[in-house]
Amino acid sequence: MGRITAGTDATILHADLDAFYASVEQRDHPRLRGRPVIVGGGVVLAASYEAKACGVRTAMGGGQARRLCPHAVVVPPRMHAYSAASKAVFEVFDDTSPLVEGISIDEAFLDVSGLRRVSGTPTDIAVDLRRRVLDRVGLPITVGVARTKFLAKVASGVAKPDGLLVVPPDQELAFLHPLPVERLWGVGRVTAEKLHRRGIATVADVAALQEDQLVALLGAGSGRHLHALAHNRDPRPVQVGRRRRSIGSQRALGRRPRSAAELDAVLVALVDRVTRRLRAADRVGRTVVLRLRFGDFTRATRSHTLPQPTADTAVVLQALRAVLADARPLIEARGITLLGISIANLDDARAVQLCLPFDGHGRALDAALDGVRDRFGTAAVTRAVLLGRDLGPSVPMLPD
Repeated sequence: MGRITAGTDATILHADLDAFYASVEQRDHPRLRGRPVIVGGGVVLAASYEAKACGVRTAMGGGQARRLCPHAVVVPPRMHAYSAASKAVFEVFDDTSPLVEGISIDEAFLDVSGLRRVSGTPTDIAVDLRRRVLDRVGLPITVGVARTKFLAKVASGVAKPDGLLVVPPDQELAFLHPLPVERLWGVGRVTAEKLHRRGIATVADVAALQEDQLVALLGAGSGRHLHALAHNRDPRPVQVGRRRRSIGSQRALGRRPRSAAELDAVLVALVDRVTRRLRAADRVGRTVVLRLRFGDFTRATRSHTLPQPTADTAVVLQALRAVLADARPLIEARGITLLGISIANLDDARAVQLCLPFDGHGRALDAALDGVRDRFGTAAVTRAVLLGRDLGPSVPMLPD
């Protein structure tokens, strides 16, 4: 694992592809360029900036999106094309700096400290990065440059789309403080509403509060976190080769009511995906996590810790079915628009198996199914409960 400590210069780049899926579609289909594009019919997976200008947003129901933007072109997702584009972009990142921390398939942090003699200033490097991504991959990318990871990400968000913004160290708070509180990591709709009710609208308003005031308002974790970010205190380094602390998957469901059987089918498909990824990465996990988003935009997270770490599909599914059953009253009261799962507290599978009883039947069955899918494709074997159901595309991920 590579690691470097954040310094005193603006040498951290946050590179973020613009409207990634939609941009790939516009690149590959010239007729779509300059037009509003929606990727995904039932639920919006991505929207071009032309569609976003009409109010279309990711995870919005397809019907609502088409009402907001009736002249939009709706295209089915092509996950293989997005995976290939992501791989090509990360090759450019790796050619730019040896210190690259992937965040998702369309964004990464790069530390360019120590490259001045070879590649020029961080601004020069960012300009060249954007040019090479456009020339080699054909996609627009926005880059923020700052002294901390947090501020570099904020800068790229402000510079979007297709922009470059450098925040010099002596201008950090002058840049940060006028921004709305929603620019702070961790401030979603619910937290923003709490802050707005107290007359807190900008980052400067947050910075003016004492830490204990924010803790009293938002709780210990969120209060301390936002107090630090409002003063641009973020010591996290760019980390290379860091293994995931959890592996998960989710599916947006739109706003249509879902029966218990439909939700169970979605859960089964998600568990199949996640446990297969665990086994492919030779990892096991002990904590299963269920994530829900409701029709009123609130969210809930429920978790359960297993007696021992596992990547066994049946064990994980049984645990998550129990967690989902406990959450059913919330779902019935508020409606559900997103269901996600993850497995956390991960460990190396081979090391853990030395100290655990061997479950020959479960592991043998999972291994047999994985072998068939590896050879003939993921659709070669499926569960009976999933037959005839459209469970949505398998979203590309960074390597586990």
